[in-house]
Amino acid sequence: MSTTRKDNLIVGLDIGTTKICAIVGNVTEEGIDIVGIGTSPSRGLRKGVVINIESTVASIRKAVEEAELMAGCEIKSVYAGIAGGHIKGFNSQGIIAIKNREVSTEDVKRVIDAAKAIAIPMDREVIHILPQEFIIDDQDGIREPLGMSGVRLEARVHIVTGAVASAQNIIKSCNRANLDVADIVLEQLASSEAVLSAEEKELGVALVDIGGGTTDIAIFIDGAIKHTSVLSLGGNQMTNDIAVGLRTPMAEAEKIKQKYGCCLSSLVGKDETIEVPSVGGRKPRVLSRQLLAEILEPRVQEIFDLVNRELIKSGYEDSIASGVVITGGSTILEGMPELAEQVFNLPVRRGVPANIGGLIDVVNSPVYATGVGLVVYGSKNATVEPFPSHSPRGANDDNLFRRVSRRMKEWFSEFF
Repeated sequence: MSTTRKDNLIVGLDIGTTKICAIVGNVTEEGIDIVGIGTSPSRGLRKGVVINIESTVASIRKAVEEAELMAGCEIKSVYAGIAGGHIKGFNSQGIIAIKNREVSTEDVKRVIDAAKAIAIPMDREVIHILPQEFIIDDQDGIREPLGMSGVRLEARVHIVTGAVASAQNIIKSCNRANLDVADIVLEQLASSEAVLSAEEKELGVALVDIGGGTTDIAIFIDGAIKHTSVLSLGGNQMTNDIAVGLRTPMAEAEKIKQKYGCCLSSLVGKDETIEVPSVGGRKPRVLSRQLLAEILEPRVQEIFDLVNRELIKSGYEDSIASGVVITGGSTILEGMPELAEQVFNLPVRRGVPANIGGLIDVVNSPVYATGVGLVVYGSKNATVEPFPSHSPRGANDDNLFRRVSRRMKEWFSEFF
């Protein structure tokens, strides 16, 4: 990635439904220092999917310029996040015979190829192939199979696919803003890099990232990702409920939500009041804050109920021993962890970016979890060459499938 400060700068671009956020990280020997942040309201996405390229490009440019100014560098290449209801994750496995009775890099590549040899519809592309574990002759739980002896090698992987058009529109928007896309990353996978600890992933944890347009879920057990899903529901629905319930414009509803929002009415004092602007030039009204909480509580409860249903459907609800971590801009609402604990019956904490340096006080918020996570992901996978910026990718040209295979090979050479 060419930047003015050598090659140790990595940029994460969180293309969200409500905001677009560019975060510049400087990779040092000690870790990652956040050196620049730029945000811009997102106008051109709906439920995580690009619906207007021009508006998205303008928002990306604004966020990137702001980040460039703060970091004092020129941004050429980014790691972009992808979300939306079109994202589907599933588990797969492959089995091969080991050639020389000892596992080689070639065997590992072959078994991954066997695991991904499944029929995927033409309109979908593979975004990630994430290894969970290897099994050699019925010995399971192996993380690094290289050099081990055996006759049969199995691989269990988690495959994430997305709609071709949605992935291409993200790349196209970045290219039009004069940026190369180094990689497309599933948003909850990025967030997990920033907010989850290795111990939580080992013990079993569910990450719930509630953004403006989508709620992204990822379940980790034994250090590997076991389940991913995306619900097309988020903070925008809460804002909409406030606008309708209090009869106030959407922009004012968003401000009220951020300033006074609480999703547990039992936490609000009976005599607390808020001033609500009216529509059409009428005078503002003074209403009880309790009323606002009563509007928000059922909606947040509904989101957590749907997440809970997803956890049960995944079959892993009994394995998430360390509980649930909620992150994303919508989780700043007062009362979120308390309400989540009531629904999930598990310990819940808010996830904020951890183990980073630099502008810690600025990014110390669930809002920046995905952006910071994209930088962390980029620092671990910085060997992939970017998508070409001159033309949109054709179906046969350098499709994500081949990119993912190449990334897998790099992944193995890096770890083993």
